[in-house]
Amino acid sequence: MNRAHTLGSRHVFNMINHVKMYKFSNLLKHFSTSGLVFATFLFALSLTPSLVPRPYIAQGIVSGLSFTIGYAFGVLGHWLWNYLHLPSAKQPMQRYIQLSLAAISLCISILFLWRASEWQNSIRTLMGMEPEDSTRPFTIAAITLAVFAVAFLFAKLFKILFYYLSKRMSRFLPSHVSHVLGIVMVTALFWSIIEGLVYSYALQLADRSYQHADQLIQDDLHPPLDPNKPGSAESLISWEALGSRGRHFVVQSPSSDDISRFTGEPALDPIRVYVGLNAADTPELRAQLALDELIRVGGFERSVLILATPTGRGWIDPRSQDAVEYLHKGDIATVAAQYSYLPSHLSIIAEGQYGAENARALFNTLYRYWTSLPRDSRPKLYLFGLSLGALNSDLSFDLYDIIEDPFNGVLWSGPPFRSETWRNVTRNRDPDSPAWLPTFRQGSVVRFMNQTQGLERNGQRGAIFALPFYNTEVTLLHFLNLLLFGESPIGCRNLAHPMYRLTSAGILLLPCCNSWSTYP
Repeated sequence: MNRAHTLGSRHVFNMINHVKMYKFSNLLKHFSTSGLVFATFLFALSLTPSLVPRPYIAQGIVSGLSFTIGYAFGVLGHWLWNYLHLPSAKQPMQRYIQLSLAAISLCISILFLWRASEWQNSIRTLMGMEPEDSTRPFTIAAITLAVFAVAFLFAKLFKILFYYLSKRMSRFLPSHVSHVLGIVMVTALFWSIIEGLVYSYALQLADRSYQHADQLIQDDLHPPLDPNKPGSAESLISWEALGSRGRHFVVQSPSSDDISRFTGEPALDPIRVYVGLNAADTPELRAQLALDELIRVGGFERSVLILATPTGRGWIDPRSQDAVEYLHKGDIATVAAQYSYLPSHLSIIAEGQYGAENARALFNTLYRYWTSLPRDSRPKLYLFGLSLGALNSDLSFDLYDIIEDPFNGVLWSGPPFRSETWRNVTRNRDPDSPAWLPTFRQGSVVRFMNQTQGLERNGQRGAIFALPFYNTEVTLLHFLNLLLFGESPIGCRNLAHPMYRLTSAGILLLPCCNSWSTYP
């Protein structure tokens, strides 16, 4: 009886395993095995270190897009294989291959998710940032699957509509013509829906959300009592019109006492003027308001005047601003105007021209007044921009308009991929200079620097007009693929090479993957 009971238990257990395997293999029938293999490969690569640390939400989105692209390549490869009538495995061998590949893909995904936290912390350590306890692998996996599920459902819907339309048109058209027209019609339909409804509505929703956040008054910030500060009772710009980023920028500047304690010399209170996006209706009105406020607080009576172009939401890096104010012992004025509520990565897509238009309006208004002042008594005028601010600052003026009376120079830090000036200068650099720290025409006008070197080897210090570029590690993404394909990262033994810190730390750089998986 015990023997019969044991045999019966084994039979039931085998049946349960068979049912589970059948359900799992039946589930795999809805997906392409080759698609899942390629998807897992790109998903794993998306978890490898990039040039900057990634937050878990951005990592999930990038991994989801990588998984989707890999799946599409796998499906396309499988279709091409069948189209060429190449041999394929027969049943039941095909099912065992599918199950084996699925198990291997699952193990690889788990392994790379487990290592992702260590890889991200290695990048954070190299950049002097605090390590994180975890990269939330389950959250990343969930976001990845959600992104893939949405893309997969769209693809299924596309396929259904294509078959439906091509079948209807095949009644009176040749099959190949109906197929081509079906693809064109469904593509046009999907494009109009995504572009006209989903994309526009999402941007409008994001813009309203960030606008609401910009209007919130922080509890830890209070209107300044100093009449020479924007947002005070005497100011032409109200406390509310500064916006969230503007209030931080104006209030959190170093005082003359702070600078004096650090330098040991007398100092002035730095002047900061900021105009929020809600201060006026048009770029021209905001620019005129900025000029009037700058005149009111005596900005043109200082030795140095900086026109700073902020990033998407209006942020100006306090480390760069504080440093230059300490260097000039407070004898400096800075003016800036907000042009968007959206973060830079959304603003550059949705409002790229508007940001340049705002920067141009502020520059023209300020430059027109500055050139009307006597040359021996006006302040030195410099332009500054970080990331998207560098791009819009670059687009704010025409060299032919200023050549007769040029301002004193600019500093553009980490310009994004759309910066034609940065790309052209890098492309046409002097032959003996590297792409990661180029020299352009002996550095007489355009100069490059990074964290360790640059300006001391570039050209004549007495140049009347200079355009320095500060190449950050994010800037390196624009030529990383070409650089690494032409130069092995293992061969980057120069201590000044921007890749040295990564390769010397044992981090393998994968050109396409590292640039794609970096969240700008």
